[in-house]
Amino acid sequence: MAEALATPLIPADYLDLFDPMREGADLRGRIVAITPQTRDAATVTIQPGRGWRGYEPGQYIRIGIDVNGVRQWRAYSVCDSTGIPGTKDATISITVKAIPDGVVSNHLVHRTQPGCVVMLDQATGEFVLPRTAPEKVLFITAGSGITPVMGMLRSREDLTDVAHVHCAPTAADVIFAKELRGYGENGRTAYIERHDDEHGMLDLADLDRLVPDWRERDTWVCGPTGLLDAAEAHWEAHGLTDRLTVERFRPTIIEPGEGGEITFLSSDVTVEADGATPILDAGENAGVLMPSGCRMGICMGCIVTMRQGAIRDLRTGEITVAEPGDNLSVQTCVNAVAGTCDIEL
Repeated sequence: MAEALATPLIPADYLDLFDPMREGADLRGRIVAITPQTRDAATVTIQPGRGWRGYEPGQYIRIGIDVNGVRQWRAYSVCDSTGIPGTKDATISITVKAIPDGVVSNHLVHRTQPGCVVMLDQATGEFVLPRTAPEKVLFITAGSGITPVMGMLRSREDLTDVAHVHCAPTAADVIFAKELRGYGENGRTAYIERHDDEHGMLDLADLDRLVPDWRERDTWVCGPTGLLDAAEAHWEAHGLTDRLTVERFRPTIIEPGEGGEITFLSSDVTVEADGATPILDAGENAGVLMPSGCRMGICMGCIVTMRQGAIRDLRTGEITVAEPGDNLSVQTCVNAVAGTCDIEL
């Protein structure tokens, strides 16, 4: 009877209006505070619904927020949490840096107000510390890449020997500046801060001077693609790849294709995309809920099925064609459309 009265909605839709955070509902969160960090970055504190299961420091969550009538999903590292998961006092924090033309980041930093309800996914990701803390740790971070490492520093009191090199364009652009410098002053970390305008871009060869024992340390690196590429090459050159963990947000794009039309079969959405835009981004920009995790180091989390069409690998330029019935598995973070393609999520 309730379903008949609610048509074309269902009873749960009406319950969502009164208690969107209730047990059993799709996981949501209510923004309770937005705290500026720099001129273009802010910490967003969220009270998650009662289905929230908690997180491991270094992990990320996906947030869905409506911007101009379109639901957009983005992934952000959790940099702090308080309270017991599932209680009314539990909160989590993410820190967002507004990037040029960033639809969601600019909305969260500059336009969102406390009280806004957002969609949430449970925390996931492998950019984490082992259960038993390493004897010696090195963090290398740049820009907003500080956020997952901040979650580790705030949560893991068992880290006893930490060297930390953090880079930012200027001193004014350092997110969590007071807290990071405080860790260095009180001996919590051996903290080194580098500013591009003063010191130039970080050259990893300088680690021999900045952190002389870096070879003896288990290392976590998070920041722009250039830093990650350089770190992987540097550690490989020294035969130390097993001591390095990176948080890779974006694939390296080598060659754009011609672009074309992408049809997302399950959502009945068709979009035009250029040859330099990953299918993952094209879908999210159109409001399609795309499976992912790639931006936060979870490889193969964005695989979908291509029913037919053509795509180009953004790393190699290689074209892959699927005829009807081929049903090829496709990584959406490193492939762009090259003509047309039909995608099943």
